[in-house]
Amino acid sequence: MKFLADAGISIATVLALRDHGHDAVHLREQGLQRLPDTKVMEKAIAEKRVVLTLDLDFGDLLALGIEKEPSVVIFRLYDETPASVNPRLMRVLEDRRSELESGALIVVEDGRYRMRRLPIEE
Repeated sequence: MKFLADAGISIATVLALRDHGHDAVHLREQGLQRLPDTKVMEKAIAEKRVVLTLDLDFGDLLALGIEKEPSVVIFRLYDETPASVNPRLMRVLEDRRSELESGALIVVEDGRYRMRRLPIEE
């Protein structure tokens, strides 16, 4: 799969994805860490990437119908270090790969994750 990591995601998470055979890039690697959320979404759509973020605004853009894609994984964890994020991300990829490929919003929390298919309808 292809991923685009937002500024709050650790480079270590991007490297872990690459180690597992994924095509992952980080906005910081491209000097785009200050890119507005809507432009991040546009970039992810153009490059067919899943957005990884700590920012709830991406979920708002999808929930409000402002955007209908791309897939987004939002991490809402007490511990947002790679040691906590990476195993949870790998679990989501195991469980929900096809949904992410077809369009989904996934919110990863400490004890669980929640998923909504895209586009989110009223």
